[in-house]
Amino acid sequence: MKKWIYLPPSKRKLFIEAFFYLAWARILKSLPFSKVAPSLGASMLETPHTHDPNNEPTLRAISYAVRTMSRHTVWESKCMVMAIAAMKMLERRGIESTLYLGTAKDSSGQMTAHAWLRSGRLYITGYEQMNKFTVVGKFGKQLNAHAVRRGIERA
Repeated sequence: MKKWIYLPPSKRKLFIEAFFYLAWARILKSLPFSKVAPSLGASMLETPHTHDPNNEPTLRAISYAVRTMSRHTVWESKCMVMAIAAMKMLERRGIESTLYLGTAKDSSGQMTAHAWLRSGRLYITGYEQMNKFTVVGKFGKQLNAHAVRRGIERA
């Protein structure tokens, strides 16, 4: 609590936003994936691996806020929830991203899944373990110029 008081208001606002998007993403995760998938972007489409350097501080701040707040939710906020939350935060700011879904076998031979998010050349969530997984799905969230302008105005 002490640390919270000393955070700049802009960072506190971002952490609160991350908390609410994590809650929203957790609700979405409880729905059938076929209902949620269309909101994640175009299936099997990747957004460009380049980004506007002016967005880099925003990308890093959203990554940090989502990863930090995911440790303070009363619900489970693992990879998929974090990736969706960060994607929605980026979308709100008019920044494109790609959500990846991967599978692998663990040491006991059981199938495991993982999700991570990339925007431009930066990985926002899930990058710590992504190399252990084979991509089986991806959703590119492309934004048109009108949506980008609208997102910037709201941020």
